[in-house]
Order: sequence, then C-alpha cells, then structure tokens
Amino acid sequence: MSSTIPVGARELLRHGPFLFFLLSRSLSRFASQIVAVAIGWQVYELTGSAFQLGMVGLVQFLPTALLVFVAGHAADRFDRKRVVQLCQIAEAATALFLAVSTFAGWLTVPQIFMATFVIGIAGAFESPATAALLPLIVPKGSVQRATAISSGAAQVATITGPALGGLAYVLAPSLPYFVIVAFWLVGAVLTGFIHTERQEPASAESIASDVFAGVRFIRHNPAILGTISLDLFAVLFGGVTALLPIYARDILQTGPLGLGILRAAPAVGALLMTIVLARRTINRRIGLRMFQAVIVFGVATVVFALSQWMWLSVLALAVLGAADTISVVIRFSLVQLSTPDEMRGRVGAVNFLFINASNQLGQFESGVTAALLGTVPAAVLGGVGTVAIALLWMKLFPSLRKVERLE
Repeated sequence: MSSTIPVGARELLRHGPFLFFLLSRSLSRFASQIVAVAIGWQVYELTGSAFQLGMVGLVQFLPTALLVFVAGHAADRFDRKRVVQLCQIAEAATALFLAVSTFAGWLTVPQIFMATFVIGIAGAFESPATAALLPLIVPKGSVQRATAISSGAAQVATITGPALGGLAYVLAPSLPYFVIVAFWLVGAVLTGFIHTERQEPASAESIASDVFAGVRFIRHNPAILGTISLDLFAVLFGGVTALLPIYARDILQTGPLGLGILRAAPAVGALLMTIVLARRTINRRIGLRMFQAVIVFGVATVVFALSQWMWLSVLALAVLGAADTISVVIRFSLVQLSTPDEMRGRVGAVNFLFINASNQLGQFESGVTAALLGTVPAAVLGGVGTVAIALLWMKLFPSLRKVERLE
C-alpha cells in the first residue's frame, strides 16, 4: 500500500494488483454463473426431476458448511494468492472433466454431483482467501471503493453469465464447460500476477482452537457480530426473489420474458449503485447508513409484494438491489478493516458461510411461508420482518450504529 490517501476509481483501475485481482475474480464469477446454468440444465435434461435439480443447490452448499473453518484457517496460514490459484486450477480441471465426458456422451448424474461437490470444495476455499486478499492489494483508505467496483463486476457476471451459459449450451452441451475451463485457467494466471503486501501468516501450531478463532473473534467484537448477523437475518426474511416465478405467472401475468426482466432488475439496480459508490464513497455515519439501506431493502420488498403493475415491481426490485449493494459494500469493508490481517481468512470464511446460509435458507423460508400463508402475505411478511430486524439490531448493537467512518 503505497499511499494513505484514498484514490479515485480511475486511479484504482490503473493500480496493477487491483486490476489483476478484479479480472481474475470476474472470470471466476462468470465461470460460476455459467457452470450453475449448465449443470442445472443438464441434470434436468437427464432426469426430468425437480427434486434432483434442487439437490444440485444442496450439493453446492454442503462443502461450505463442512469446510468453513478449515478453509478460513488455510487462508490465514498459507499465501492467499496461491490458495486462490490452486482453487481456480482445481475448478478448471473439474470443468474439463465435465466438458470431455459431456462431449463423449458418457456423463452420468452421479458424476455431475461429484463434480459439483468438488467445485463446491474449491469455492469454499477460494472465497475467504479472495476476500482476505483485497485489503492487501489496494491503497489505504480505498477498500470501500475497491469493494464497490468489485461488486459491480460481480453484478455484470450475474446479469450476463447465465445468458452466456444458456447460449453456449444451446450450441453444444459441452461448450459451456470448455468456456469455463478457459475462464478459470486465465483467472489462475492473472492471480499469479497480483503483487500483495506481505501477509502476516497465522501460527504453524494448527490446533483446534486456532481453527475456531474466527468464531471467537466475531463473538467478542459486537460491531462485526452485528454486521454479519444482520445480513443473515435480513436476507433470511427478505428472500423474495424465490417467489418471482409465481409473481411473473400468476400475479403480474407477464410470462417467461417478464420473469427474466424481474430477475435482472435487482442486479441492474445493484450495478447502478456500484457505479455511484465507485465515484463517491460513503464517508460519514457508516453504521447508520448500513441500517438505513437494510430498511430501504425491506420497504422495497413490501412495495414489490403489493404491486400489481409490472413497472412498479421492476422499480421496487431495482431499489431493493441498490439498497442491498450499499449494505454489502459497507458490511464487507467494515468486516475487513476491523479484522487483523492474520485473522481475515477465518473471519471471512464464517462470513461466507452466513451469506450462503442466508441465501439458501431465505429461499426455503419464502417458499414455506408462501405455501402456508399465500404468496403476497409471505412476501409482505418478509419485507416487514427485514425492517423489524434492522430496527431491533440498531438497539442490540449500538456500537455498530454509531460507527462513524471506515478506518
């Protein structure tokens, strides 16, 4: 870190280590989006079973739940750049297996699940190492802006990756896998070019208490505990995106094209907000701004839930995505800057588990609540619950609410 003065977005994009990091992470995100589409289509084509399709998500999530503490310890014990590289190479090798076996015509569903599990293992190690790498490669004071730019690139991948994967699958079922082999290999090469500040490795004495040190650190730091748990419960109650197919067909009556627009709306709102945050960072009342963003997220969820008009529904989802981006950028920056470097991998792994769990359980909660109460009441309840959680957390974690600026 050559400077203590925050740099602008343009200067940050000229900063070699961050540029290599951004390109590598973007390629990994694109590959993850493409492989999710390709595997989903292929499993459904082979089985015609919605249950088997749902099992894909479970198989992807299990490695994160099982390896969260080991992965975090690895990110602190070993060179994070090398951990990311090895994960990308492992993902590329697994994708190559899928590509060749699909092309040859002998790929089976159990083999797909095994490959998915391996990719999940690599992702479980890659994510905390990548998150902990960012503060080591950007100039001091620029983590928030770098996080916004990185989040924007991730949103681009989220919007365009599934379309690219679907198009490639139409041309040839094996083509998406060959594409992501190239993406992950190029990403691994770019990761190798990242120059980092000297990482402070964790002690070589790898005992069980070291592995769980991230949990202890979070538990004894109210601001970080409040930040991570706020994300867990806010997304748990606000998982309205799981209900979009029902809204598209039965409430807004827009069909598949409308569903595509609804699904893209949060990502578009998020992308627009990342452009704003990349140019103009939030410098005052950081904690309060995060709570306000979560409240706006909840209110936008309620507006969407009650909307009978397509234009209002799209607008509400875009606002929802923009508010979530503000919360994500502040949350990630706050956790990274409040955590000592030698602990960032383990804390990041716990954070990653919470994010994954909230997304998966949020979809489950929305589906169950909709089945019990109806779609609109379930969505309204989710939005109201999100607002209530934000207000409650403001009372339970006053130190988080009072955070003035990112140091």
